[in-house]
Amino acid sequence: MELSVIIVSYNVRYFLEQCLLSVRKASENIDCEIFVVDNNSADGSCSMVSGKFPEVKLIINPKNKGFAAANNQAIKIASGKYILLLNPDTLVEETTFTSCIKFMDEHPEAGATGVRMINGKGKFLPESKRAFPGPRTAFFKIFGFSRLFPKSEFFNNYYLGHLDQFKTSKADVITGAFMFLRREAVLKTGLLDEDFFMYGEDIDYSYRLIKSGYTNYYYPETKIIHYKGESTKKGDLNAFVHFYKAMTIFVKKHLNNGNSKAFFSAVRLAVFFRAALSLLKRTIRRLFLPLTDAAIIYLLYFAISSFWQAYKFGQGYTYPGTLKAIILPVCTMIMLTSVTFTGGYKIPSKIPDVLKGLIAGIVVILITYALLPAGLRFSRVVVLTGGLLSLPAVVLWRLLTSLTGTGISDNPFARSKRTIIIADKEVYVDIKGLMERSGISNRIAGRVSLNTSDMSSEVLGSIGQLREVIRVNRIKEVIFSTRGMSASQIIDLMNLISDLNITAKIASACGEYIIGSRYISTLEDKIPVKKELIRKRFAKRFQKLSE
Repeated sequence: MELSVIIVSYNVRYFLEQCLLSVRKASENIDCEIFVVDNNSADGSCSMVSGKFPEVKLIINPKNKGFAAANNQAIKIASGKYILLLNPDTLVEETTFTSCIKFMDEHPEAGATGVRMINGKGKFLPESKRAFPGPRTAFFKIFGFSRLFPKSEFFNNYYLGHLDQFKTSKADVITGAFMFLRREAVLKTGLLDEDFFMYGEDIDYSYRLIKSGYTNYYYPETKIIHYKGESTKKGDLNAFVHFYKAMTIFVKKHLNNGNSKAFFSAVRLAVFFRAALSLLKRTIRRLFLPLTDAAIIYLLYFAISSFWQAYKFGQGYTYPGTLKAIILPVCTMIMLTSVTFTGGYKIPSKIPDVLKGLIAGIVVILITYALLPAGLRFSRVVVLTGGLLSLPAVVLWRLLTSLTGTGISDNPFARSKRTIIIADKEVYVDIKGLMERSGISNRIAGRVSLNTSDMSSEVLGSIGQLREVIRVNRIKEVIFSTRGMSASQIIDLMNLISDLNITAKIASACGEYIIGSRYISTLEDKIPVKKELIRKRFAKRFQKLSE
């Protein structure tokens, strides 16, 4: 057996299917066995694998054993000369396996090899090549110096920023998303350390391979797509804490010397600092709209009461202090509470929910006001007018905040994304049908043809003109199809447009679903869904110390 491919999966059915299709294609001319170890998925992953990929050796776990333990289950029975640990959220080129086998054959000293990875938007992933996280390296990564000086060997040694991403080089750490291992090295080094449940097992294993006398390589002559979960993006406290835990285990295990105490102290300080910032940011984000709404509504009530007392009773007259000190704040709180109950403060805040809450609040205020003692009913006009004027004022504020790009408010007047589909005519019709049946409201600008001879009316240009088609037609989203296009073509085109800030998605060959970074749309869902399952569970289990 030449190659054993091991994929550990947890509730990522559609990503897994695309991954397996690309693995099947890449292993056509290789004596290859494929393992899927399922960690107790509840999304139909196992039945999908059994039904569509009968050649796959499926191992079903009754509980989530973690990434390392699940990989070890398959490693123990794998018989390939080489063993590939592969994430289910990946798409490999047709030549990826043969290229890696050739490279490993030519470099007998290589224990593990990683490849050039791009994300779902075609951008290079710096974790494709990494250094061991010693105290200084980890410190600069934790405090953000690596981001400030991405090309510096001193500040960004963690991502080996000084090394050319297009040149083969030695790399300390090979990511667990694609870790191409020599079986002899595995036998000598042993299994993955199961103390690393979620993160860090790839760092630990890379270190152990080098200690066993092998060299690890970054090999960019072949590429893969590695979709990334949201929980590990910049500023996410959960990912940062997991990073800290993994670094702690690694340092205690391998670097426990006089410098380790300083490292632990620095990391604990960083965790506290980042936790405080994350909590502050989250609190501000949650309270921003309620607080600003409260200010707007109360100021309206205050201004109207000041105007009405002068208009109604003449200059010099003032309402009793109870009105502005108690009645108006209570009215404001009733309005805010009503908006809360109608979901107006869910992020992103939607104007229809806000309007429902404000109208309900006005009704509650009028009923409550009518029940108050005569001595507290100062002016029905003030109460009613203030409530009515809060409707346009708060809606206008929502529209303004929707323009900030923070995602706090939803803009109901925002134009749908202009989308192009790269496919032949038949596939184009199928994808359009899938989008319509799924409720996706994107505006389809047209099609990019796979060859220059295709001149149908909906064709905007050929794939050789892709960048120009995007520019001229102001395209914001590109949908590729695996029917009629190879994985290599898709990956190359994603890489080609990676600097254009375009959302890229892939439609399945069967026409049943569309996937992208943190995105799944299926006919089962009826509407496009940004799966919380992908963000919270998949990224938590399988994302490898990225960012």
